[in-house]
Amino acid sequence: MNAAGAPLLKILGLKKYFRVRGKGFFSGERGVLKAVDGVDLSISRGETLGLVGESGCGKSTLGRTIVRLYEPTEGEIIFDGSPEPNRRGTQMIFQDPYASLNPRMTVGDIISEPLAIHGTGSASSRLERAHELLRQVGLNPDHAMRYPHEFSGGQRQRIGIARALSAGPEFIVCDEPISALDVSIQAQVVNVLEDLRESYGLTYLFIAHDLSMIRHISDRVGVMYLGRLVELAPAEELYRNPRHPYTQALLSSIPKIGRWKTGTKRIVLEGDVPSPMDPPSGCAFRTRCRYASPRCSEELPPLVEGAPDHHAACLLV
Repeated sequence: MNAAGAPLLKILGLKKYFRVRGKGFFSGERGVLKAVDGVDLSISRGETLGLVGESGCGKSTLGRTIVRLYEPTEGEIIFDGSPEPNRRGTQMIFQDPYASLNPRMTVGDIISEPLAIHGTGSASSRLERAHELLRQVGLNPDHAMRYPHEFSGGQRQRIGIARALSAGPEFIVCDEPISALDVSIQAQVVNVLEDLRESYGLTYLFIAHDLSMIRHISDRVGVMYLGRLVELAPAEELYRNPRHPYTQALLSSIPKIGRWKTGTKRIVLEGDVPSPMDPPSGCAFRTRCRYASPRCSEELPPLVEGAPDHHAACLLV
């Protein structure tokens, strides 16, 4: 795994806010939901960056904003040296293989649709490409004539992977691609993704809740809390030496089996994640942090490098 190559993707000060309205036709605006609130990040060519955090922390919104399914509220997204959107170069694998495939289209049409949108090749060459991709994700080319409802969840996710590869991207956001699948086939899908990364030289942003799987597949791991990155480090370094109190609590929940023992007791966080519509002042994690001091309510901690290539956003480390 090579994480030392030239950056393929850089995001600078990225924010994505949503205006929230109250219920009812005459209800006014309730406020602004800060889903992603100032993220700086670079991903090297050929790298897999894992992204973890509690539900609602902004992981999926960050991924969708990077591929321009959402337009950023503020900040820059620089892909391969250019700030212009690259629709072919960036693709996405969605979490729900049942909802992400058009039930009225055949599998062949679903996979070849990106090529048709970009006006690439003839209808026959696009179908041939669909057959090739079906083979590469472990399905039969004859499946191209079937419809999504004829497949299992794992097979549908393979179809989604094939569709993401169709236009020849360099960078793919994998938005919790295994969370909706049976445990028995999650590893198979991850193996497909790893094989394709080697074959095509792909770069991944891999979003997941499964901390053990993130450790397995990732070169580096980023931890998000309430719209911000709070820690970023090489995978083994982060799991061996988490510096941010939130990361320590998150990793303490991993079952302690074999060589992946954390050596710490379970850290149970008190309270709920604050609302992204009304985040706390200073450090957003301070309302649940056992080490919080008055200074934490006054200053927003920057993401700074402590150990080599190990960044944390905490005033106390």
